[in-house]
Amino acid sequence: MRQPDIEIYLREEHLDAMTEWLNNQIGPLQLKPWHELTRRGSLTLEGQAIPLMIVRKAAGKWASVWFDSDATPWETDLDCARAISSGLGQEVRCSVGGWSEEQSDDDPDRWLKVTTEGESEFIWALKP
Repeated sequence: MRQPDIEIYLREEHLDAMTEWLNNQIGPLQLKPWHELTRRGSLTLEGQAIPLMIVRKAAGKWASVWFDSDATPWETDLDCARAISSGLGQEVRCSVGGWSEEQSDDDPDRWLKVTTEGESEFIWALKP
């Protein structure tokens, strides 16, 4: 089932490589300058602008990359994580499943690590 938006996490040092990959592999990418820890823009796919927001330090050294649309080339966060991990050769993290207001918070720390070697579930608990 297609998710209404897509969110993945990527180490901050790979953000430039990711934006270059998105621009070259998916469609034209327009990004505004950084405003503190946030950068906004859009990715154009088949003539449709897909809002994009990157937030540095969203989880330690990991940045959140959020595509605010159901018109991305990926149906799920995991599909996006797989594509970006394969394209960059870097670890990408995403939630185990989609999230909605109706879902409970039973396991909010369950995540997937996606690398070129495979995928594994883990508990992502940031230390205070």
